[in-house]
Order: sequence, then C-alpha cells, then structure tokens
Amino acid sequence: MSDREELLAQLEFYWDHNLWPRLRGLTDEEYFWEPVPGCWSVRRREDDTWSMDWEWPTPEPAPVTTIAWRLAHMGIQTLGIRASALFGDGSLTVESVRWPRTAAEALRALATHYEHWRRGVRAHQPADEDAFTTLILHMNREVIHYGAEVVLMRDLYRAARRPATAASSPA
Repeated sequence: MSDREELLAQLEFYWDHNLWPRLRGLTDEEYFWEPVPGCWSVRRREDDTWSMDWEWPTPEPAPVTTIAWRLAHMGIQTLGIRASALFGDGSLTVESVRWPRTAAEALRALATHYEHWRRGVRAHQPADEDAFTTLILHMNREVIHYGAEVVLMRDLYRAARRPATAASSPA
C-alpha cells in the first residue's frame, strides 16, 4: 500500500468509525451553542447575509469556537476550498461560499466536500508526490483535530443539559 493509500485509509477509518456516526442527530441548538461569551460562530449579519467569524492574525488566546464554526472550518475551508482548487474548477472560495445556516446544511456540506476531497485524492496525479502526501497528512490532521473538537462539544452540550443525579453529584 502506498503512503497516499494509507493516509486515505486513515481518514476514511476516522470518518466512518469516529466522526460521521457521532454527528448524527445534530440539532440547530447544538450547532449554534455558545458555551462561553465571545465565541466565534457562523452567524447572520445585519444585512441578512451569513458569515463565519474570524480575524487575522488570530487573537491570543484564540476565541472558543462553536460547532457551527468548527464544521464550517473543517467542511468548507479545509476540505471544500482545497478540493475545489485542486480537483475542481476553483469556484469555491471564501468569497463565494454560502455559509451553512443550519446543522443539516453544515452536515450536507461536510459530507459533500469530504467525498470530493476523498475522490480527488484517489484520482489525482501530482507532479510532486511527496508534497501531495504532505498535504494529505495535513488535511487528515485538520479533519481529525476539528472532528474531535466537534464531538467533544456535543458531549459537553449534552452534559450541560443533563439534570444532576445523586450518582453524578459531588458528595
């Protein structure tokens, strides 16, 4: 198995067994949940357009981000824009994107861009295979990193809404 095939298998295993099953049932309330003040998110602006909060350079410390922000970053900025640039027509850009306004839209975008990336990686014949392998490794790290944060945020959301019980209350 080539390095590329192994890295693609790593991403596919993570997606199939760790990430996608944990995203089922995501609600809009979870999607937009802001556990602390000042979160970055995807939000409607005064002119009725939607955008993703960001600043460059990123402030130190970086703001806490919502599930909406993390899914948009992972699905659109990480997978979507790169897949469009490398394997498509390059039409998906930060300027052209329609930011997901609901959890369902975000999950559809994530799944679509993941498939585009996966198919592209499998079929692409780059001039520099080592550089392409480095990019695939970086993309895997991004998806695993942000995916883990999303599922942790879902766990925290659920825990914050669960009534305390005698077994879970401190003595």
